[in-house]
Amino acid sequence: MQVKEIETFISKIPDYPKPGILFYDISTLLSNGRAFKSAINHLETLCSKYEFDLVAGIDARGFIFGSTLSCLLNKGFIMIRKENKLPGRKISHEYELEYGKDILEVNIDLDTKKVLLVDDLLATGGTAHASSELIRKSGGSVSCFLSLIELDFLEGRKKLETPVESLIHY
Repeated sequence: MQVKEIETFISKIPDYPKPGILFYDISTLLSNGRAFKSAINHLETLCSKYEFDLVAGIDARGFIFGSTLSCLLNKGFIMIRKENKLPGRKISHEYELEYGKDILEVNIDLDTKKVLLVDDLLATGGTAHASSELIRKSGGSVSCFLSLIELDFLEGRKKLETPVESLIHY
């Protein structure tokens, strides 16, 4: 399946979660086995030129694509979670949001590991940048940020210091 056809499986929901926002709903893509598998295969191709030891997914939809890719690539998977969602010793990173602050955590010491960082969407780049900083704080480095969708007009990739690969661009 070509990328253009995969894109047709993403629903566009106007005024969600608030007026003026166009929400890109990936649940319709995920519910179609052929489209989902094809998207994963394309994402695998996009990341194949990078060297990495582990795959990290950003809470929560990044878990879907990241864990699926990690199995396909025979790599370990790391969860980057919101505050107080992981047990044990954690490394945290606080970052600014449009209206306030948030905290991301990881409970793995990455000890010089190279990481493929995955999420479903790259918008303003704030969460992706914070996740990259969290990986750095835990001893690792990001080889590439990979996303299913990128909202080019928000220029989120400019906040990242690593290569960015996205399958679908709006």
